[in-house]
Amino acid sequence: MDAPAHGPGSRTDRPERSRKALVAGSVGNFIEWYEFGVYGYFATVIAARFFTPEGGSEAEALVRTYASFALAFFFRPVGAALFGRLGDRVGRRPVLILVIVLMTAATTLIGVLPTYAAVGALAPWLLTLLRVVQGLSAGGEFGGAVSVMTEFAPPGRRGLYGSWQSFTVALGLLGGAGAAALLATLLTGAQLNSWGWRLPFLLTLPMGLGALWLRLRLDETPSFQALQATQAAQTLQSRRSLAAGESNEVDETSETAEATDTVETVEVSRAEQPPERPPAREVAKAIALGAGRVMGWAAAGYTFLVVLPSYLQSSLNATFQQALVATVLANLGFAATIIPAGLLSDRIGRRPVMLTGALLVTVLAVPLLNLLQDDGTSTALKGAAVFLAGAIVGLMAGPGPAMLSEMFPTSVRYTGLGLAYALSNAVFSGCAGLIITETIERTGSVDIPAYYAAATCAVSVLALLTLREQPTTSEDRRMRNENGPGNRLHLTKEPHDRNGTTEKRS
Repeated sequence: MDAPAHGPGSRTDRPERSRKALVAGSVGNFIEWYEFGVYGYFATVIAARFFTPEGGSEAEALVRTYASFALAFFFRPVGAALFGRLGDRVGRRPVLILVIVLMTAATTLIGVLPTYAAVGALAPWLLTLLRVVQGLSAGGEFGGAVSVMTEFAPPGRRGLYGSWQSFTVALGLLGGAGAAALLATLLTGAQLNSWGWRLPFLLTLPMGLGALWLRLRLDETPSFQALQATQAAQTLQSRRSLAAGESNEVDETSETAEATDTVETVEVSRAEQPPERPPAREVAKAIALGAGRVMGWAAAGYTFLVVLPSYLQSSLNATFQQALVATVLANLGFAATIIPAGLLSDRIGRRPVMLTGALLVTVLAVPLLNLLQDDGTSTALKGAAVFLAGAIVGLMAGPGPAMLSEMFPTSVRYTGLGLAYALSNAVFSGCAGLIITETIERTGSVDIPAYYAAATCAVSVLALLTLREQPTTSEDRRMRNENGPGNRLHLTKEPHDRNGTTEKRS
């Protein structure tokens, strides 16, 4: 973003700093979604190794596996609140370093966990504990990564830079699918079930060390530096005012002086607080609205990109290899539209692009799924259907991070956008596999995934209709000056920058 210069040469090296921020922010997100993809792709294997005691059914084990999956998502909001508050107070950089360490450690340890056959009931508990740590760290990852990307973004490019967060989701899921497909090809079924499933989790260690190195070299964002400068200036001014007042009270009696000292202590304590933050009630409303705007993205994305393999195997009797091929095609479609959608949103607005994606899922989810269920449908047409499903989700995922970032000022951005995204994912992504699997078991209807995706996207359509984009000369100027007096959250009007000086109203 077009933030004030901080020291000599800051304008000349801004493109390099922006690129470094883009890579450092993206790599942690890649690792997070690589692992979540691997867990989803190997759900049936993990169910057999950790959640199937003697006499237990495969369906029951799969439900328990997805319950563990959902539990990690429910800890995401906790991580978003915890790490978001730290990130809004001490900076984005140190918190992003901490979460990548936690994420890497937890994922690597899954690769060495003993199974149910070795330690009995302790195995699922150990796996669940590590999933909780992953959920906490993942909750702190999104808000920090998007804040870094968008706060370092050049003028008129916040949509493009934010879309890289979603693009690395696709890359991570594709990386997980590629690892799973490679192992399924090279190993026998017995080898894959015995020890082969551990390898993708262990691969996280070198990737995590590389991500840590990149983040250690990352600068703090210009927006947060400006916020710290504003806080320091206000604190200094308040202390000077108090010092001037003290000089006029030197003749007070000892009793009055003691009372005055008490009052001054309170005043100094207040002066040392950060500049006035938006009211908590207003922030909470923005978080709820943001979660509604991305719930369709969260639910449809997980339905088509992560839950699809297990659904195809358990409900449509597809082989493991066939399910993986379908998932790869869906993720390729997802990846293909994310960056163009983010770039387009910089030109015409976030709302029309995201609305298009949500409406298309609402209308096409059932017909696309019916194509997969029809034995008479050609393989090519089925492949085109899953590719299209992923591409439609990309229309929501591309502009989504920038849209959320623009809803919150610097002082609460890490927390606000992180919580909006985490809450939506906890309810509508983390529960997707559990809801779909359990509902199919109870109703026998194989259309449940389509109904689920369509219903959540219909709600997102209503929430996105409240997004009003107004003409502005420079969104980056607003972001730069947002810590001044009278700053408000843009609950219904989130102006964003285009490359020119004006915007069209959506």
